[in-house]
Amino acid sequence: MFKKVIKKYSHLLGFIFALIISVLVFVYRDKFVHLEGYGYLGIFLISVLGNATIILPVPVILTAFIGGGIFNPFFVGIVTAVGAAIGELTGYLVGYGGKVVIKNDKKLERIEGWMKKHGLWVLFILSAIPNPLFDLAGIVAGATGVPVYRYLLVVTLGKMVKFIAISYLGAGSIGLLERYF
Repeated sequence: MFKKVIKKYSHLLGFIFALIISVLVFVYRDKFVHLEGYGYLGIFLISVLGNATIILPVPVILTAFIGGGIFNPFFVGIVTAVGAAIGELTGYLVGYGGKVVIKNDKKLERIEGWMKKHGLWVLFILSAIPNPLFDLAGIVAGATGVPVYRYLLVVTLGKMVKFIAISYLGAGSIGLLERYF
């Protein structure tokens, strides 16, 4: 009986869970700054939480940039990317839980068309470049039934490209700042 209820309402529960996480992360975003003192674990947690928001901006790029100047930039990029991909599951869950949302939104319909035409490359490219469209792509991926393991793999690889580059930029910039200050 309980399993039937959960199965019947799993889409709605996923949608509600993702929205609650997004609101909580946005409201308490200033508390995440203190996690950087925990090294790679702190960077990972900031990345998960910062990417768990849907549409609401939390500057995880800054964490990778600063972390790359303090720690090994390659590992900072990897840790940030894995955390970011996990955090992006909230958008996926919103799509999984709100499949009808796509039919009423032109931006989501456009991304759905791109994904039908180009497949998972759309997720890879949108996760590899800093842009506000990725949350929408995650929603479309969940709504269109992209398997979660494929979603996580492609998003992690795309975010690795982005965050390794940003971490190395941070590492190089710290040297410049030290030279002038």
